[in-house]
Amino acid sequence: MNCKPLVLSLSWITLVILGFVVQPALCAPSQDADKPGKVVFAGARSSHYGIKPFPPAAGWLKAFQTMTGYFEGSSPCAVWIVGELRRPKSVHLYFPGDGKQVPNVEFDAVDNHEEYLNAFDKAGIKVFLQVESAHADMETLIDLVLGRYKHHPCVIGFGVDVEWYKEADKPGTGTEVDDATAQKWEARVKSHNPKYRMFLKHWDIKWMPKTYRSDIVFVDDSQIFKSLDEMVNEFTTVWAPAFYPNTVVFQIGYGPDKPWWSALPTPPKTIGDAIRKGVKQDLGIIWVDFSLRDVIPID
Repeated sequence: MNCKPLVLSLSWITLVILGFVVQPALCAPSQDADKPGKVVFAGARSSHYGIKPFPPAAGWLKAFQTMTGYFEGSSPCAVWIVGELRRPKSVHLYFPGDGKQVPNVEFDAVDNHEEYLNAFDKAGIKVFLQVESAHADMETLIDLVLGRYKHHPCVIGFGVDVEWYKEADKPGTGTEVDDATAQKWEARVKSHNPKYRMFLKHWDIKWMPKTYRSDIVFVDDSQIFKSLDEMVNEFTTVWAPAFYPNTVVFQIGYGPDKPWWSALPTPPKTIGDAIRKGVKQDLGIIWVDFSLRDVIPID
């Protein structure tokens, strides 16, 4: 999508409280604008519909560790989808509701995540738990998900795929997230752990909050590019500058782009290195589960 970048500058905030001047550091990392960004997260996306058969924990660990091996200094990271869209307006959470009845929320009979999260705890994986929320109340989803899994040290935050936020109202795109909504959601996430970070995901900056940034991570899942150059241009001249200096993450490896990425040497590394060179802040490279077995022998 060709969108005009929204370039923001953040400054130190001076608070005057009872005569004392306090200058807290910004949560979002800052970078030397003349240097390329650093890949801080490298890993894979997981969904129950995106990869079949679903890999065992050992397979996922191999994927995460392989990805970090491509980017020196990066942390192994999972975008782990715990709640998937059920049209027209519901989300299916892959864990039991323990007797709860929640509007627009379906629960599973068994917990599908504990086994994996236990393995990720031991291996030092960093995990964002993501939902495709539909019309379910987001703060309720945050409480359900983090209330159940925040005891896992691997969990570092909560993610919203905006494409599926109130998707029935705007099919194909989801509903835009304004500043007040983003701030409210993030506050709810941090109420479970102040160190948690929230990510917002879409392919168009116009669906993101206009000015509210805090330490939100902004994830781009754009696809259907004609070439690597076209992908890199969009990611580095539109998405990343719009949210500088906040961390940005790029989901790559989608099927429509396979005709060109399949011809690259070591596609995750080649694509990731090309993106990194044009980004000025911390970033993440996440390979999607749809084609994970095409690039990493996880079985």
